[in-house]
Amino acid sequence: MTYVVDEPTVGLHPTDVESVIQLLKRLRDSGNNVLVVEHDPAVMAEADQVIEIGPGAGAAGGRLVFQGRFAELRDADTPTGRGLTDRRPLKAAARVGSGGLTVVGSRNNLRDVTARFPTGVMTVLTGVAGSGKSSLAFELVEQHGATVIDQKPVSTNRRSTPVTYTGIAPAIRKLFARHNGVSASLFSANSDGACPDCKGLGVIYTDLAFMDGQEVSCETCHGRRFTPEVLAHTVNGLSIADVDDLTIDQAIAQLPDQGISRALQQLSAVGLGYLRLGQSLSTLSGGECQRVKIAKELRQADQPTTYVLDEPTTGLHLNDIDTLLHVLDTLVDQGHTVIVIEHNLDVIRRADWLIDLGPGPGRHGGTILYTGHPTTYLDADSPTSHALRSAGQ
Repeated sequence: MTYVVDEPTVGLHPTDVESVIQLLKRLRDSGNNVLVVEHDPAVMAEADQVIEIGPGAGAAGGRLVFQGRFAELRDADTPTGRGLTDRRPLKAAARVGSGGLTVVGSRNNLRDVTARFPTGVMTVLTGVAGSGKSSLAFELVEQHGATVIDQKPVSTNRRSTPVTYTGIAPAIRKLFARHNGVSASLFSANSDGACPDCKGLGVIYTDLAFMDGQEVSCETCHGRRFTPEVLAHTVNGLSIADVDDLTIDQAIAQLPDQGISRALQQLSAVGLGYLRLGQSLSTLSGGECQRVKIAKELRQADQPTTYVLDEPTTGLHLNDIDTLLHVLDTLVDQGHTVIVIEHNLDVIRRADWLIDLGPGPGRHGGTILYTGHPTTYLDADSPTSHALRSAGQ
C-alpha cells in the first residue's frame, strides 16, 4: 500500500512525536510506501528521502527545490535548509511584566491550581496533550477577560475576503472613486456595480441537495464579479477585478495609496503576502485564518489587551514560525499581553515566562510543574523540559 499522511504531528507534544515516527517506520518496514507531509524537523530527520516544494507560497511556489537525504537538506540553500540551520536559542533577556493576573483553576482536570500570568509579556503554557493547558487558559478568559485568537474559520460568507474582514476594502473603493469621479459603492460586490447574474460572487453555485454543491465560473462576467461599466474604471491601469487578483505583496507595491499599503503590511507581516485580495476566506486553512485574525488585531487594537492563542504554529513552516514570533513580539511591544498554548520548542524558547502543566494527561495531569523563565526551566523535571534538553537546549 501507499499511505499519504498529512501532518501527523499536529497538536502533539515532542514526546508523542517519537511514537508517531515509530508507527510510520513500522508501516515502511512492512513493505509499504509512506509519504508524509510535515514541517517537524524530528520527522524530517527520520525520512529516507526529503522532497521540498517552494521556494515560496501560493504563486511563488509549486516547484521542486530539493530532493535528497536530510543531512543534505541541512546544507541546502532552500527555505527549509536555512530554517534548519538557523538556531533559535533561549531568550537571554526576558521582558519583565508590568503587572500580573492571578487565576485559580479547577476546571476539568485542574487540581485547584493557582497561576500568575505577568502582563505585558509573552507567556507560553506548556505540557503534554491533556495536561490542562487549555483549561487553565479558559479560566483566565472567564476570570479576567481576554481575546481568543483561534483557528476557527474567519467567516462562512463566501463574499468575505482578507481585505473585507480586516477593514481595508472601503479604502480601496474610495481610491477608485477619487481617481474616477464616481461613487465608491460602485466597487462593492454587493452594489449595483456587481454582475447581475452571479450577484458579485464571480461563480454560479448549484445546490445538489444530498451531494456536494457545484461552483462554476460565471459566464457573464467570467469570474470578474463586476459589470463592464465598472471594470472600465481603473487606477494605474488596474480595474477593481485586477486589484482583487493581486497578491497582498503585489498590492502593496502597485496601489498608489500609502494608507492602504500600510494596512496591507499587517497582513504581509503575519506571512500572508501570497494571499490574493479577492480570495474567499472560506478557502483559508486554520493557520491562515488565525493569522488573518492577528493582522486585524494589529490594525485595530488601541487598548492594552490580553490575547490567548491555541497552538498558533499548526501547519507552519520553520520560517513562518519565525514570522509568527516576530508578530507576537510586536503585539507585546505595543503593550499587549500574549498567552500562547504551544508544544513547539522554538516558541517555548522565545517565551518571557513559562507555565508548565502535567506531568501526564487527563487525571494524571492538572498540576503546575514549573513557572518562571525558560533558562531555569532546563533544570526542571518535566516531559517538556526533557524535550528541550534533548534538542540541545
